[in-house]
Amino acid sequence: MILIETVGWVCILAGALLGVVGGAGMHRFPDFYSRLHAAGITDTLSAALVLLGLGLQTGLSLTAFKLLLIFAFLFLASPTATHALANAARHHGLKPRVEDDEEDGGEGGRK
Repeated sequence: MILIETVGWVCILAGALLGVVGGAGMHRFPDFYSRLHAAGITDTLSAALVLLGLGLQTGLSLTAFKLLLIFAFLFLASPTATHALANAARHHGLKPRVEDDEEDGGEGGRK
């Protein structure tokens, strides 16, 4: 019982840390698309870890089933919303920021 609670807390804390890292990525990246990428990648896994941790804390119960339903909704809705935002931005003419080889030191630039 103690092991399950410990694993639950580790999942909750890992999900919270991943959420903070995603927030820092949204603040640090230069344009809309890279910020959206940082948010889109981290929010699903962050929510999954938090919900898994909460599910482990509650045990097999109706509450755990409800948490599973919430995860299923977030697993489908979050990437869909991220795609819709990127598609709308591109449709309205927002172009991604692309740097030249000279600006980034010649490493990994696009031609």
